Amino acid sequence: MEISLFIVDAFTNQPFHGNPAAVCLLENELEEDCLQKIAAEMNLSETAFIRKLHPTDDFTESSCFGLRWFTPTNEVPLCGHATLASAAVLFQNKKNANFTLTFLTLSGELNARQASDHIILDFPLYSTYPQELQEVEELVQAAVGDLNVQDVRYSPETRKLLVCLSDVYERSDLEKIKVNAQELLSAEKTGKVKGLIVTLKGDFHRKHEGHDFYSRYFAPWNGISEDPVTGSAHTVLSSYWSQKLGKTDLCAFQCSARGGRLDISLRHDGRVDICGQTHIVLKGSLSI
Repeated sequence: MEISLFIVDAFTNQPFHGNPAAVCLLENELEEDCLQKIAAEMNLSETAFIRKLHPTDDFTESSCFGLRWFTPTNEVPLCGHATLASAAVLFQNKKNANFTLTFLTLSGELNARQASDHIILDFPLYSTYPQELQEVEELVQAAVGDLNVQDVRYSPETRKLLVCLSDVYERSDLEKIKVNAQELLSAEKTGKVKGLIVTLKGDFHRKHEGHDFYSRYFAPWNGISEDPVTGSAHTVLSSYWSQKLGKTDLCAFQCSARGGRLDISLRHDGRVDICGQTHIVLKGSLSI
């Protein structure tokens, strides 16, 4: 069996930046075990599987598809960069003429629409709640060491812990953090954390950068030591920083080694638009 395969760098317009995702176009359903093996073979933070909902559907003309995301170790309920990558394959490679594509996922219906040189994702928005530091103190210290933390929040819907550093730090301080994945796994005693976000207020008024906030994201519980640019983390970060900064339009930068920019707009219906660019770096086929 031959499966169309793409690798797409998401949240960037340059090759070898942003977050790479594998995208597979499925003409027919595959067993879950096979999907997981493909994701392990790709060995990227996520592999997306786009499937036709009906035999007569067409990747060029249809506007609604099924979409699933797998890390090298398990399926996840939501992934932003692999959704962006999936939309890019359909819009740019398959020349899908629809203005909006709808994906049926474990997180409900997600829409992606074309807009000049970028794609806009319509995603859920998740609130965060104060977290008792004593409960997760060992985990926080494993992530940020002796850096001063001003806020710790938890998002129960996404099972993500958000750690906000003091405003005295700058982007370079966040970039210097060295996180040991095994130490995170050992320090997580609650059983409820599946992803850890470290974030920092940005420098929007600086002439040369202009970001509202910065972040890094770690998810060894899903087989991902550090994810380069994470759309799902920004469904949490968006609500947090919107409240902190008192604004609904935000510019974010995830400062991993590869780095990536996300433009964010909170909507009146309680959802969030996350905008990003893409670059398709590989086109081929997978033989199984």
